[in-house]
Amino acid sequence: MLEELEIHDLGPIHRALLSPASGMTAITGETGAGKSMLLSAIRLISGGSADSGRVSSGAKAAWAQGVFAVDDHDASAQAAHEAGVEPDDGELFLARTVPVSGRSRAVLNGKSVPRAVLGSVASQLVTIHGQADQLRIASAAKQREFLDAVAGDDAQLTAYRKAWRALTDMDERLERLRGQESSARQQADYLRESIERINQVDPHPGEDEELKARRSRIENAADIAQGVSRALASLDASQVDVDADAPSATDLINQAIGALRDIHVDGPFSELADRLESLNADLSDVVFSLSQQMDDEETVEDLDAINARIHELSELTRRWGPTLADVIAWRDKSAFDVEDLDASPEKIAELEQERKTLYTDARHAADNLSAARAKAAKDLASRVTAELSSLAMDGASLTIRVTPRTTDEPIDANGADDIAFLFTPYEGSPQLPMGKSASGGELSRLMLALELSAADMRADGQGTGNDGMTFIFDEVDAGVGGKTAVELGRRLARLARTSQVIVVTHLAQVASWADAQFVVTKEPPDADDDAVGVITTVAEVSEDARVREIARMLSGSESEASLDHARELLADSRIAAAD
Repeated sequence: MLEELEIHDLGPIHRALLSPASGMTAITGETGAGKSMLLSAIRLISGGSADSGRVSSGAKAAWAQGVFAVDDHDASAQAAHEAGVEPDDGELFLARTVPVSGRSRAVLNGKSVPRAVLGSVASQLVTIHGQADQLRIASAAKQREFLDAVAGDDAQLTAYRKAWRALTDMDERLERLRGQESSARQQADYLRESIERINQVDPHPGEDEELKARRSRIENAADIAQGVSRALASLDASQVDVDADAPSATDLINQAIGALRDIHVDGPFSELADRLESLNADLSDVVFSLSQQMDDEETVEDLDAINARIHELSELTRRWGPTLADVIAWRDKSAFDVEDLDASPEKIAELEQERKTLYTDARHAADNLSAARAKAAKDLASRVTAELSSLAMDGASLTIRVTPRTTDEPIDANGADDIAFLFTPYEGSPQLPMGKSASGGELSRLMLALELSAADMRADGQGTGNDGMTFIFDEVDAGVGGKTAVELGRRLARLARTSQVIVVTHLAQVASWADAQFVVTKEPPDADDDAVGVITTVAEVSEDARVREIARMLSGSESEASLDHARELLADSRIAAAD
């Protein structure tokens, strides 16, 4: 949900801050006041193209930011996570800066990201239904995505994608095997010889480092022995000379401990004795470890064997390293590669038979998916057609075709059918693809009918997604008025029960249904500072101010009659919305 939209220096809007309602918000104002700049700001933070020509005159850059409330499990939060960004206290901040010259900058929660990332996250948060935006639904891919979203076919879609992935993996493997020539056989021979060579040496991870450490000890044996002997002589001479009668360091410390224990006067003496005992335990351990080093002797013969082994291991790491772990991993992987490189007729025949089974599985999963799509298509088209009659589109209808393919290989990554949304704008008209058969206003109302029907299907336990989505409608009221305008507002308010709705409208009958209303006003240049030019302000109106704005939208004036009409319209809308 969009919690806040802030704009700086975008076209005539030098500064604006909007906090839309969680339900329905209306954006109103006279034609040419700058309402389109609000949509431009939404498109910017949604990863749309940047136009430096829209930077306010005299400003260095335009800036827009949207603050969205999200749940950690939302698709938008997952998309942000993939980009290395986490929501901040359940919020995502999508911002865009467009300088007068130079490249625009996209920012997600304070982190610069590619524009495509901003678009990916925004696509899970905002759906814009404007004349330019909704032409996307004309593509077969978008129509399929929309149908799947309301079909409740997640299980069938997941099963098919798994079966399709297994089938394509097998196809790639077979293609690789069939395309092998002499170079592949030579590669197989090389791999077998290499595996045999590595197995003969039989390396173990880290073995070379252990051997180098042993070699270093042997090469420095004299220095080690001398140093250890001197250290032991200082700590406990009996470890070096059994006839030595000088007390050891531990004996001397024990004497000190006994002296302290004999003091029977209050003071730190007992604590100091405890510390000496702890120190003495550590010292005894050091003496023992040093004495073990005296016994750890390796011969020159050991050194020769170690050097030979290190040389063998170095040959392996030089060719297949850089580490022995890499050598072992390469050997294990190569053992599997050799199987594929041995493209025997028997092996290919075995895989081809396995491929037939995988294809049968994929085709069965595709048929299940097509059945779910066909059922949902019939339901969705029927609901949309029923909605259109209430939106000044009598005789208009939507047909959704789910057509099974009849080619030799009918399945692809998306299933075994083709999806087509066909719109009939008036009775007797041929069915035409969406986007080619409706005006901008008609297409906006058609999209409203689609979103309403999808919301109803989700409420009936079908479909997924879009709850909590922010829908923005522009030009949805083009060419309508009177009773139809009231029905249009009613349906926008109905959609706002499950999703946030923002509508740009010039009809009072639509705006009256909104939970919040913002007015975009164009102010002429200041006589004292003509350089400032036209300034557009955006302000929320409520109570009397909203009544005056509704009255202006109704009659262009604030007469008592128009004000009374505005109050009546707002009251009727509130009562109807509560029903």
